Amino acid sequence: MVMHNPPHPGEVVREEILYPLGLSVSKAARHLGISKQTLSKVLDGNSAVTPEIAYRLSLLFKPSAESWLRQQASFDLWNVRQHATDIRVMPVT
Repeated sequence: MVMHNPPHPGEVVREEILYPLGLSVSKAARHLGISKQTLSKVLDGNSAVTPEIAYRLSLLFKPSAESWLRQQASFDLWNVRQHATDIRVMPVT
């Protein structure tokens, strides 16, 4: 099922995990073993949740890495579909 305007997974991390736990970006990044800048880019939706970051999130916060990657894929695909009229393909003959 296609979600209407799914949130970027970084928004989910920020709103559903960091805020409720009272974790700062710096502290969360330290626990995840990534730089504050890397985490900030993900939280702001300026970088994708990569497989490595998804795995790190799953180890620290749950759910599974696959779940984080599905959220990212849903977000990315929804954004592509917003520009579907710009995408041209040629049929194979």
